[in-house]
Amino acid sequence: MALPKHASLLERIWHKTYLVICGLIFLFLISPILIVIPLSFNAEPYFTFTEKMLSFDPTGFSTRWYDLLLTFGMTEPDAPRDGSWWADAWANSNWIGAAKNSVIIGFFSTLLATVLGTLAALGLSRPEMPFRRAIMAILISPMIVPIIITATGLFFFYSKTGLANSYLGIIMAHATLGIPFVIITVTATLVGFDHSLTRAAANLGATPTKTFFTIIMPLILPGVISGALFAFVTSFDEVVVVLFVAAHDQQTIPRQMWNGIREQISPAILSVATILVIISIALLTTVEVLRRRGERLRGISPQ
Repeated sequence: MALPKHASLLERIWHKTYLVICGLIFLFLISPILIVIPLSFNAEPYFTFTEKMLSFDPTGFSTRWYDLLLTFGMTEPDAPRDGSWWADAWANSNWIGAAKNSVIIGFFSTLLATVLGTLAALGLSRPEMPFRRAIMAILISPMIVPIIITATGLFFFYSKTGLANSYLGIIMAHATLGIPFVIITVTATLVGFDHSLTRAAANLGATPTKTFFTIIMPLILPGVISGALFAFVTSFDEVVVVLFVAAHDQQTIPRQMWNGIREQISPAILSVATILVIISIALLTTVEVLRRRGERLRGISPQ
């Protein structure tokens, strides 16, 4: 935000100081990511910058750890890279298998969290809803309660119901963690919603279902999609719940990274982290675009 032309000298100095402070805080927060990305191209099996990397020697950089993401676990990693090689990688590579599990679990848990979270937000947005604050506090509690407590509770509950060590249990557990994000984003979208539109639709004879899909849903869709993206990222990055609920052979990317740190430290973990950072940046950029679109739909000037 630019300063007005009539700003005093003191205001201009404080404005520049404020920008510097914000820049330093941003640099402090993003510095671990800035370190991980170049380390993922280290030619040596170390988690530190080598002399060749510091001197920008091309021989000190390599994509070997990204290649390891494809070959680790393959039956014939050194075979010619033809169709059979890619079929072997798709079927046997540990990291590709973990990625497939993460995407499948993330998709279905996001779908479940989006449906339930949107329905909950619609109910909590109505003024006649009794005990709204108490219900809201309960629904968003997985976001507030330490994840280890939630994971422990889910483990004992799933052990009694037979959902432990099953993909359905993992999906439901991840949906539990994603629902609060959907509720918060959709509720924020509904704050500026004009309920006179729904009353006008009812006066014109529209059914509640038709009113929802033709009026309410298009206006809150940016918030719904934003919440779904947050739920997907939560599922994609979750490791604690998977350690408690999943079986030993139900690997996701975060759990595979955890196993790699615990059993055999490999810079391939940094390669996965770099890929996840790129995915997260893309998703957050999408969320910001949707936020601005939602503000324009509600007649608010995007900030």
